[in-house]
Order: sequence, then C-alpha cells, then structure tokens
Amino acid sequence: MPANVVESIPPSVLAGLVLGGLFSVFAAGLFLVGERLFPSRQPAETAYSSDARRRAEIRTYLERIGERYVEDAEVAGQRVAFYLPTRDVAVTFDAQAYFRIGNATGTYAILVEHEMPGHHLGGRLPFDVPELERELRDARDPVAVAYEALGLPATADQAQVRAAYRDRVKDVHPDHGGDEASFRRIQEAYVTAKEHAK
Repeated sequence: MPANVVESIPPSVLAGLVLGGLFSVFAAGLFLVGERLFPSRQPAETAYSSDARRRAEIRTYLERIGERYVEDAEVAGQRVAFYLPTRDVAVTFDAQAYFRIGNATGTYAILVEHEMPGHHLGGRLPFDVPELERELRDARDPVAVAYEALGLPATADQAQVRAAYRDRVKDVHPDHGGDEASFRRIQEAYVTAKEHAK
C-alpha cells in the first residue's frame, strides 16, 4: 500500500522534496564547517552585569563615609558582597544569604535590592553615618565617572568605548602589573559606559 502512495505523488513534487532535503543537508553541513573554521567567540566583557555597577556605588558610598570594608567575604558560611569588620555588618545581594546570616549569627545583615542606589545603604546601617550633602551624592554621575575612567568624552559610541576598555585594561590588569581594585573599576566603567553609549 505505501508503494501505491509514493506512485500517486507527481514526479515534480518528489523531485522537489528530494532537492529540498539535499539542500537542507548541504546548508547544515555548511554551518557546521563554518562553526569549526570560525568559532563564535563570546567576549569576556559581556560577563559583567549591573551587579558591578551596584558594587561600585556601594564601594563609593562606604569610602565616602570612611567605613572600612572587605569585598566578597565569607560570613557564617555565606559569601557576601561587603563585610564591615569593625561593625560586624554583612551586605549581600542574595536573599538566602541574608536570612541565613541573620538567623545563624549575631552579625547584622543587610539585603540590597537590585534597584537600590548605593547611597541608600546609609539608611539601613545599624549605626550613625555622616550625612553626605545631596550635591556631593549627585555630583558624581556614574555615567560621567565611567567615561572619565575610560578617558572618553560622554559622546563616545560603543566602538570607542570597547577600544578604550581594551587599551585601559592592558594597563591595569593584575597580570601586567596593575592591581585588582583598578582592574575592577575599569570593568565596571566599561559596563556602565557600554550601556549608555549611543
């Protein structure tokens, strides 16, 4: 019975199906060969996210109020973004770490939400902090700071931002004599500038 079905199909349709199948196999083979010859590369700079910007804002705030901190510390078996050793305060972006630290230790834990500006941390700290003037907080626009760190004008496009990042990262990379803090700041500046470049 299947032979009768195949015989009932017009020859032009069968030829079209065969040619379509052969072309599909050829195209798939072409893509596989192309991928092997020219593998797609995921640039390292795409690994950084808005998390880097939040960290930069909190770091800047803690430095402005003169508070000593340790980044990426471990508290009660949990990794936290910032730990203030003299005050026994942990600042984290992870809700699970926040609850585990708060329930397991005497450490004061602070959960920072995704959209919280860094200078709002002062209202959550369990101690009095110096009041920063509003002008001081707002004067350093993160985008302007990012372009300044990369040595670019605020009108730079994405290609210029990428080129400046590659040049600057060579100078500050720890493997080339730079320090980790400067390297991190350039990475954060790149993320911010790239998001705002036209």
